[in-house]
Amino acid sequence: MKKLDNLIRKVCVVSGSRADYGILKNLIKEIYLDKYLSLQLIVTGQHLSPEFGFTYKEIEEDGFIIDNKVECLVSSDTAIGISTSTALGIIRFSDVFNSQKPDLIILLGDRFEIFSVSIAALMARIPVVHIHGGELTEGAIDDALRHSITKMAHIHFVAALEYQKRVIQLGENPKNVHLVGSLAVDVIKKTKFIKKEQLVKVLKIKLRKKNLLVTFHPVTLENKLSQIQMNELIKSLSNLKDTTILFTLPNSDVDSRIIIQIITEFTDNNNHAYLFDNLGHKIYFSLIKIFDGVIGNSSSGLIEVPCYKKGTINLGDRQKGRLSASSVINCETRENEIKAALAKLYSEEFNKTLQDVINPYGVGGASDAILSKIKTISLNGIIRKSFYNLELS
Repeated sequence: MKKLDNLIRKVCVVSGSRADYGILKNLIKEIYLDKYLSLQLIVTGQHLSPEFGFTYKEIEEDGFIIDNKVECLVSSDTAIGISTSTALGIIRFSDVFNSQKPDLIILLGDRFEIFSVSIAALMARIPVVHIHGGELTEGAIDDALRHSITKMAHIHFVAALEYQKRVIQLGENPKNVHLVGSLAVDVIKKTKFIKKEQLVKVLKIKLRKKNLLVTFHPVTLENKLSQIQMNELIKSLSNLKDTTILFTLPNSDVDSRIIIQIITEFTDNNNHAYLFDNLGHKIYFSLIKIFDGVIGNSSSGLIEVPCYKKGTINLGDRQKGRLSASSVINCETRENEIKAALAKLYSEEFNKTLQDVINPYGVGGASDAILSKIKTISLNGIIRKSFYNLELS
């Protein structure tokens, strides 16, 4: 962390997973390099879990100093385990904020560990910047967590006009709700992609005529639905000919372990399928560039993949309500429908349309816009929020 001499503002960034770090990385770097800001970097959640590959190491390899490692993720994917992790997060972040005393806290997204950070910040009366609010994912508990974080936050950076309107609809003052696009677009634009030959060597994989990247997360609002849907996905992939299938780990949500078990059994019995616990954002983005498309229910398929003019097969309702480009093929998580979506993904007609894809999450520039605001916005009285009422007809 930089020395505090003559610096205006201590900015604390909290990251809970490889996914949000990949999106936040450029902004973290700009905060670190800015002479008027002092970066406090905290990692938590999946970053500190051996099960998910100790991904905090990637942050250190990028040259950042981690000021605090806050362990709160218990080794359980049950509802009780997730609730316990959330409670531990509130307790431990309360201690951290009491000692570090940041002027501003930056949070991205909707994960339960980020939710716990926002509660601790609220109680400590520290202003919160929330990124990617206003979005909908009706098939996951993340939807409720995201809107709750919005109500505990004070400054908002949203990725699309529809999301900006929704945050204001939630009662946030329009002057504090800024439309900047997605940080992920910036990251992709600034990434130096790894060449195909090097990827194959580093990952020890064999590419085939067809190559698919699969990221499937638990469906957290339905009991046992994750297992059912994962089995349907595996059945649809089982008979693919001359196809390399590369799986990434799911999030640490309820029922994540059953998904990992199903994937592991499949990859153990099929030499054309691979599972990686931690690719890192650079390898992940490089794979999207050379693979045919992405299949699963991750936000990455809707926000990031369209930047590459590649197709996404978006499964089920987990991302229902989120804006999507014309490159996204939505389908139910049933074997026959997934097979039909795969046929469309590889069809000549669909591939001709990909060059005209427009990403609804912007064209870049979010990092600079956010940095400018957090440097200049007045924090005086910002903790005292009034509910912004829309005119009622």
